[in-house]
This record gives sequence, structure tokens and C-alpha cells, in this order.
Amino acid sequence: MQAVKMDGSINFQTNGDINVYPCPWEQEKEVTSGERIRYRAGIEVDQDGRTRVKRIRVGSRGPLHETLYETVHGAVKMTRPQIRPYNGRRRMDEEFVYVTFKFPKKYGLALTKALYQEETDEIMSYFKTRKEETIWE
Repeated sequence: MQAVKMDGSINFQTNGDINVYPCPWEQEKEVTSGERIRYRAGIEVDQDGRTRVKRIRVGSRGPLHETLYETVHGAVKMTRPQIRPYNGRRRMDEEFVYVTFKFPKKYGLALTKALYQEETDEIMSYFKTRKEETIWE
């Protein structure tokens, strides 16, 4: 990550919006890689106008689910174990497997039931290929 220093114009609006524009002599500098970047942030504005923008750390723990298998309208996901303190000891939370389906309403009941049956069979065959492991504690 490289910091880009540039002169700019900051406009504070009465509705709370803050607009930052680069000065005309800074137009040749590139701040992003060519596309617009959106992020959530906390903004602090002091009475004299000093402004700090701090990015909110989104997803700092990583994704909550790991996708194991996908069908056209369904997915098999597993939660990742989280290490949590428990009575002075550290313990691992359990892993859970979730199967979700998303069918559009326009399919109708008969088509949805048929697709559900096909994709359920596909997911069950996936589960049968998985090797079971016994973990002794």
C-alpha cells in the first residue's frame, strides 16, 4: 500500500456531507486502480475543520462460513471454528454444516419441488463422498 499525497479542496455542507476534490494541478495523479472504491468509515470533524477518516475493519475475522459445495439453487456451507475463552481455558467452538436453497417465486410449486428433489439428491451424493473422521477428545 502506497500513500498518495495531493492537494485538495474540502467542502463541508450543512446537511453533514463532506466532499473532497483534488486540485486541478493534481489531476494526473491516480488514487485508485481505475474503479470507484466504497468503504465504511468513521469520520471525525473538529470545530476548526480538522477531519479524520478511519476505515471500519470489515471482515477482520475472515468469512464466517466456508462454502463446501454449490448447486444451481443451493449451497452447503460450514462454519469455521472460533477460538473463545471458556472458564480460564481456550476452547474451539463447534463446526456446523448448513444447507440452503434459494428458488425464485416465479418457478411455481411443482417446478420448485422437482428442482429441490434433484438438488437434494446431488447434495446427498456429495455428503456420501465425504470421508468421516472421528476426533477423540
